[in-house]
Amino acid sequence: MAIKSFNTPINIINLLSSFFLFACGITCGIIFTFYFKNFSVNLQVINGQILNYSSLNSHPLSPPPSPRSIIPRLGLNEYIKPINVEHDMSDEELFWRSSMVPKVKEFPFKRVPKVAFMFLTRGPILLSPLWELFFKGNEGFYSIYIHSDPSYNQSHIDESSIFHGRRIPSKEVEWGKINMVEAEKRLLANALLDISNQRFVLLSEACIPLFNFSTIYTHLMNSTKNFVETYDQPGPVGRGRYHPQMSPTIKLPQWRKGSQWFEMDRDLALEVVSDQTYFSVFKKHCKGSCYADEHFLPTFVSMKFEKRNTGRTLTWVDWSKGGPHPTRYYRSDISVEFLKKLRSESSCEYNGEKTSVCHLFARKFTPHALSRLLIFAPKVMQFNH
Repeated sequence: MAIKSFNTPINIINLLSSFFLFACGITCGIIFTFYFKNFSVNLQVINGQILNYSSLNSHPLSPPPSPRSIIPRLGLNEYIKPINVEHDMSDEELFWRSSMVPKVKEFPFKRVPKVAFMFLTRGPILLSPLWELFFKGNEGFYSIYIHSDPSYNQSHIDESSIFHGRRIPSKEVEWGKINMVEAEKRLLANALLDISNQRFVLLSEACIPLFNFSTIYTHLMNSTKNFVETYDQPGPVGRGRYHPQMSPTIKLPQWRKGSQWFEMDRDLALEVVSDQTYFSVFKKHCKGSCYADEHFLPTFVSMKFEKRNTGRTLTWVDWSKGGPHPTRYYRSDISVEFLKKLRSESSCEYNGEKTSVCHLFARKFTPHALSRLLIFAPKVMQFNH
């Protein structure tokens, strides 16, 4: 009787229906298991607020990036672009930033070497019209940096002037004091921020160029050495300014004197900015009658980099009348003959050969001399050639 009941049509239909429902149950179970395993967001009401949280079996979802967190790609052009000279870095930050040196010597971009003209002044560039003529037409081959007294606000500088917006963050400078050397280092550090600057010239507001731009540019770029004046001078204004407590870092036979108006390449500029050992000794012991601007660089360069230095300055100055300051030149002193004399009446060595081009700049010229300089200098110096 039991076997017969399985053979009836009704029992067969029930069996197939049960099998179908069983198969559907398994399929739905698999689908729901997979779905709930990956479903990570649940809702829970706590203190009247709805919070999202993730299940233990899922990874937390990261929020979408906000507009501020999306940083645009900074290409090489942004990296090598010169920093604005009117930055807000402290001296400590500036010297650290400017002392960075790439290990790879070959540049992966087209670079035009520039000369950094660094003016250490009390106020305005007194002979700026002459310098405007000198620089005209040579854009891209030079950079200008001005360190002036903080009280000078540059309000009268026209926006069209090449000197507009070129003043670096400056501090007070006193003649003969260590803060004058700090100002020189500050100028060098700012100029080093532009990787295209390869030669660095320190000038004052009383300096003039003796040749046109192309001549000076070529002379500096082709030079194999630096131009920091350094000599050993016995007597009270030389060795007499040495302080015994500078030893053993700096010994008396190593003490040197020279003009503060230098010209140097990028490698030496980096060494000057990076030095802490020798400068700290000067800062501590070079006081009173020890004029740091006449001794720090001559001593430092002579001790560490003498083979890379000519030992002479490129800035002509007349000390023949004696006294603590060189001769000043006024309107009546300026003539074609006088300018020609400054340009060629001397002899020196340049890249191992004798030459009469020993000075590229001269000082001290007063604003009263400007009118005649504007008449004679462009012809004698062949500006715009």
